[in-house]
Amino acid sequence: MAKIRSVAVFCGASLGAEPIWRDAANALGHGLAERGICLVYGGGSIGLMGVVADAALAAGGEVIGIIPEFLRRREVDHPDLLKLEVTDSMHSRKLRMFELSDAFVSIAGGLGTLDETIEVLTWAQLGLHNKPIIICDVAGSAKPLLAAIEATVTMGFAKPGIRDLYRAITGVSAVLEHLGSI
Repeated sequence: MAKIRSVAVFCGASLGAEPIWRDAANALGHGLAERGICLVYGGGSIGLMGVVADAALAAGGEVIGIIPEFLRRREVDHPDLLKLEVTDSMHSRKLRMFELSDAFVSIAGGLGTLDETIEVLTWAQLGLHNKPIIICDVAGSAKPLLAAIEATVTMGFAKPGIRDLYRAITGVSAVLEHLGSI
């Protein structure tokens, strides 16, 4: 695969209970911008989504937000984005994020973050893409997701090869280093 030029980041529309997740989102946005990697994300100005976008923008990075019309008020679309695409549904939002991205990074978040991460993993399992998928573990945030994926293998619902579809990496600096090596 060619150099990574754009990364979809899946993260929370909330800040979470620990300041370390805000710090991680800030470091990820800043690090992507520093490396000239375009951030593609959910388009909101709140939660970790807002933090990652603010950090990328503050570092002079390119940021593309994708938000469905019905979430524009709820997630408060980011007012400083030069590129904000409004979609008609969550499904079209995820598809557009997929189309614009060379890789995916999932950090701490809620059900939406889990949904987005599982969907790109499922698409990879079905052979619809071979883009890198990185699950960033910050202070144990990825452990439940990784355990759920592992459970599908141990219970016989998925083949062991699904482990090859993603990389679980601890910490943002290691994620950024990995992106630079792809």
